[in-house]
Amino acid sequence: MSKIVKFSKMQATGNNFIMADARSIELNWNELAKNMCRYHLGIGADGLITINKSSKADIKMRIFNSDGSEAQISGNGLRCFAKYVIDYKIIKGPDISVETLAGTKLIQAVLTSGRVNQARVNMGQPSLKAREIPVSLDIKEPILDYPLKIADRKLKLAFVSMGNPHAVCFMEEDIERFPLAEIGPLVEHNALFPERTNFEIVNIVDNKKLKARVWERGVGETLSCGSGASATAVASRLKGVIGDRVDIMLPGGVLSLSWDGTTDVFLTGPVEEVFTGEYILWT
Repeated sequence: MSKIVKFSKMQATGNNFIMADARSIELNWNELAKNMCRYHLGIGADGLITINKSSKADIKMRIFNSDGSEAQISGNGLRCFAKYVIDYKIIKGPDISVETLAGTKLIQAVLTSGRVNQARVNMGQPSLKAREIPVSLDIKEPILDYPLKIADRKLKLAFVSMGNPHAVCFMEEDIERFPLAEIGPLVEHNALFPERTNFEIVNIVDNKKLKARVWERGVGETLSCGSGASATAVASRLKGVIGDRVDIMLPGGVLSLSWDGTTDVFLTGPVEEVFTGEYILWT
């Protein structure tokens, strides 16, 4: 016996996701994500995103990392989600509201010839309190230069939550040479972070441009991370190295961020469909 799951694979600045409509099917999505996301034995992706019914918004998004854990939010995933539900006429658009584990997010899609090719996501307000990120520290004010020794490296970290935890590290060293595959998992699983953390390393190019790489919790290094770029923009503005707007260059492309220092963070970037297919589940 077998079941067929129809899917679309999408990418947003290199962050790639398998999209599946779960409104009328019930499956073990955590386990399915681990199998579908494998690059050599499955479809290959950073995560699996399901489309679900919502009583709070137009539609609901669930996102499962490649290790099977469920994430609260993904900025790049939200752009892929918007493209899927609008292009496949599940929601009319171009403006939609999406329920996530990090709250309801508003998205403005840009369409060309009736299809979404870019989207602007309201990522919401950042959280800077240690217990909300969460970080196991009894500190009330924003934490922007926390010293943490990992292996033989002394890091200075800024902590931000965009609905999920982030540790942002600004450095003089060229991030291209940084051993992220070695240091990333040590930061992710450090006891300082009770729910693990995403880890961003950043070079300041100028006051309007940054260069970054990201180690994603539950995934590993990815070509891009929308919530990571958002957290990086917040930390950068709080440290006074940028103004209200910044372009962040990631290995998969450029994301544009805006934050006035008080209200919501806005993330803008491209999105495209890579291919569609059917995944067979043998029972």
